[in-house]
Amino acid sequence: MSSFKHKATTVLILVAAVGIASLVLLMYQLNEKKYVKNLIPGATNILENAFPNLSFNEPVEFTHAGDSTNRVFVVEQSGRIKVFNNNVATKSSEVYLDIRDRVSDGGEMGLLGLAFDPNFTKNGYFYVNYTQRKPLQTIIARYQATSYKDIKVDASTEVILLKFTQPYDNHNGGKMAFGPDGFLYISTGDGGAWGDQHNYAQNRQSLLGKILRIDVGKMDKGNYGIPTDNPYAANTLGYREEIYAYGLRNPWRFSFDAQTGQLWAGDVGQNEFEEIDIITKGGNYGWRLKEGNRCYNPRKDCDPADSLINPIHQYPRSDGTSVTGGVVYRGKRLPALRGKYLFADYSNGNIWTLTFKENTKTSHELLTANGGSVSAFGEDANHEIYVLDHYKGQIKRFVSSK
Repeated sequence: MSSFKHKATTVLILVAAVGIASLVLLMYQLNEKKYVKNLIPGATNILENAFPNLSFNEPVEFTHAGDSTNRVFVVEQSGRIKVFNNNVATKSSEVYLDIRDRVSDGGEMGLLGLAFDPNFTKNGYFYVNYTQRKPLQTIIARYQATSYKDIKVDASTEVILLKFTQPYDNHNGGKMAFGPDGFLYISTGDGGAWGDQHNYAQNRQSLLGKILRIDVGKMDKGNYGIPTDNPYAANTLGYREEIYAYGLRNPWRFSFDAQTGQLWAGDVGQNEFEEIDIITKGGNYGWRLKEGNRCYNPRKDCDPADSLINPIHQYPRSDGTSVTGGVVYRGKRLPALRGKYLFADYSNGNIWTLTFKENTKTSHELLTANGGSVSAFGEDANHEIYVLDHYKGQIKRFVSSK
């Protein structure tokens, strides 16, 4: 009798196992069909190493100086900037700037942003965003090349424009870029830990959880100035005049559409949603009141005045846990992607496209699931797009359409 029970139990276990396996297979096939359906037809879905002879240590930024030299620059999180010729056959890179002696890196800290002055060919100025311990702080600094053609810049040329305390070592934002208006935009996280415990993102007396905008050609704040049309310029409420927009959790990467000037940002979520935002002057993007379009703290009735700006797109944490904001593609190599916004998730290598009309999403599609640990997207002088694989230390690009 006990032997029969044992055999019967074994059969039931086998049947259950087969059923579960069949269900898993079915779900996999459905997901595969969905994945294939979402791919944009053609070779644009294939990533290749754009510079197969080069490798980098945890790259977080790829950009150019607008100097007509065909050079590009890669920021390494540890505190170095590399420069090299934008050619697939390039054999080596040079260390353009090395400030590892003043950068504290690891986790979400490090040398996080780089922006070249619009007048770089004349003044040699460029700007960086990095973190430092003892005290724990973010530093926005300017460096100067003797000539725009230099292959190395002296670290002693540093001039600190702005620094502010960080309560924790994560959520540092870190992106910098000059807008079409010639002003320098800077992203800052909410200070870190979880849940924005100190409510920095909604506090306009704090620089945390914001997009900042400063005028590097003025000196009314020491080594920078405030654009006169900033939302809180010359206010009497104690609000920081540098603030351009607020209510953000960790806007790790943002970009300007090269054609329209529209400002796009990817904001990393807490535990429910990752989001893509179109940033407008004076806008409140909701954190910590909301995560995406759902109330977070408080859990209901968080926007009684209906004044918080919802993301143009959000996705659940089941699809990824760390959004990397990208760019609207305006190059020529990839016609199927032209005019679409590309973004990724650092945690799983997914890269999507978002199709939109003005401020409204019309569709989004999965482009590839093989991006790697995408820390950033970059553009060269021709607006061609590059994908930075943080873990592999590679700069990738999509194979051009046939």
